[in-house]
Amino acid sequence: MRRRRILSGVLLAVLVAATPAFAQEAAPDPMATMKVALDTVWVLFTAFLVFWMNAGFAFLEAGLCRAKNAVNILAKNFIVFAASSIAFWIIGFGLMFGDGSDYLYGMTGWLLGGADNSPAMGEAYSGVFGSLNWTGVPLYAKFFFQLVFAGTAATIVSGAVAERIKFLSFIVFSFILVGVIYPLGGHWAWGGGWLADMGFLDFAGSTVVHSIGGWCALTGVMILGPRIGKFLPDGSVRPIPAHNMGMATLGTLILWLGWFGFNPGSTMAADANAIASIALNTNMAAAAGCLSACAVAWIALGKPDLSMVLNGTLAGLVAITAPCSVVSVGSSVLIGLIAGVLVVYAVLFFDKVKLDDPVGALSVHLVNGMFGTLAVGLFATEGGLFFGGGAAKLMTQLTGVAAVGGATLLLSAAAWYLLKFTMGIRVSAEEEAEGLDMGEHGMDAYPGFVPTQEARAEVI
Repeated sequence: MRRRRILSGVLLAVLVAATPAFAQEAAPDPMATMKVALDTVWVLFTAFLVFWMNAGFAFLEAGLCRAKNAVNILAKNFIVFAASSIAFWIIGFGLMFGDGSDYLYGMTGWLLGGADNSPAMGEAYSGVFGSLNWTGVPLYAKFFFQLVFAGTAATIVSGAVAERIKFLSFIVFSFILVGVIYPLGGHWAWGGGWLADMGFLDFAGSTVVHSIGGWCALTGVMILGPRIGKFLPDGSVRPIPAHNMGMATLGTLILWLGWFGFNPGSTMAADANAIASIALNTNMAAAAGCLSACAVAWIALGKPDLSMVLNGTLAGLVAITAPCSVVSVGSSVLIGLIAGVLVVYAVLFFDKVKLDDPVGALSVHLVNGMFGTLAVGLFATEGGLFFGGGAAKLMTQLTGVAAVGGATLLLSAAAWYLLKFTMGIRVSAEEEAEGLDMGEHGMDAYPGFVPTQEARAEVI
C-alpha cells in the first residue's frame, strides 16, 4: 500500500511538472500570431491597391481611344477581372503553384472550397501549393494577391487590341490567358519551376505579368491587323487622336498609386525596411521615366506630348517592377530614365512597322518588361554587371526573358488563331466605322453629344 502511495505521488508530481510544458506547447505564440495578422492585412491591402489598377487601365485606355469605342473599352476592362477570377480559381492557380503529382488532389479540395491544409494562425503552411510556403499568410490571402496580378496581365491586352476586336472573343481569350498561358511562365519563375532554380529574379512581375501580357498583346495586334484608316496607302501613319486626355491622365495617376501595392506588396510580409525601400525605388523610377519621356518627345516630336509623358511614367513603373528589391535609389532613377527613352522610340518603331497599338501597351509593358527584367542583371547591388558581379546574373535574366517570351508567343498565337477560325475575332468594317459602342453594346458613352454619322465613320 505504501509503495502504491509513493508511486502515485511520483506520477502526480511528474504530471504537474509536465502540465505547464504541454500547455505552453499547445498555446500559440502571441508574437507569431501578431506577425501573421499584420502580414495578412498588409498583403490584402496591397492586393486591393492592385485591384484598383483596373480602374486606372479603364480610364487610361478609354481616354486614349475614340469616343465611339469608350463603352466597349470600359466594358472590357470591367469584365476582364471577373473572367480572370474564375479562370484563375478553376485552373490557373493550381497550374502555377501546384506541386506536380499532388496537383489534382490539391485542386479538387480547392475547387470544393477547402483551404488545402490552411494552417492555424502562426503556423507554417504545408499544403500542395508548396512554392508559396515562403510566406506565412493564409492560403486564401496568397490566392487573392496572385489573382490580382493575373488579372493585370489580362488587362494589358485590352488596350493593344482596342477598337476592332469582338467583345466575346476578348472574354474567351482572357480565360485562356489567365487559365493556361500566364500560369506557365508564372510557374517557371514563381511556382518553383526551372527558372527559379536557376536563380532568375522577377520580384514583382516585369516578365511574369507585364511581358506575358505584352507578348499576348503583340500576337493579337499582328493577327487582328490595324484599325481601318490607321495606315495610309503610301505607308504613312494617320494619327487617330485620343478623345479624353483628362481620363487618360487620371487613369495613369491611379496606376501610379496602384503600383505601391504591386511592388511593395510582393514582399507578402509587413517588413518595414523592405517595403519602404521598394516603395521609394518604385516612385523614383516612375518620376524619372516621366521626365525622360517628356524630354525625348519634346526633342523628337517638337512638342511635350502628354500621351508620351503618361506612358513614360508607366514605362518607369514597369521597368522597376523586377529589380525594385535589389537595386539602389540611384539605380532606380537610371532605370526609369532609360525606360522613358525606350517607350518613346518603341511607339515610333511599332508605328513604322505598322503594328497598330492604340494605347502604347506594347511599348510600355512588353519593351520595358523585358528591359526591367534585364535590369536585374545590370543594376543589382549584389551580382549585377555594373556592380562587379560579372555577366552570370544577366545571362540568367536573359534566359528567362527569352524562354517566357518564346513560350507565350507560341501559346498566345495558337489561341488567337483558334478563336479567329472558330468564332472570329474582328468586328465588321461597318461596325468598326460606326463604333463598337453601338455595334457591340447598343449604347453610346456620350448620348448627349453624338456627332454626325459621317464624323463617326472618320475619326471621332
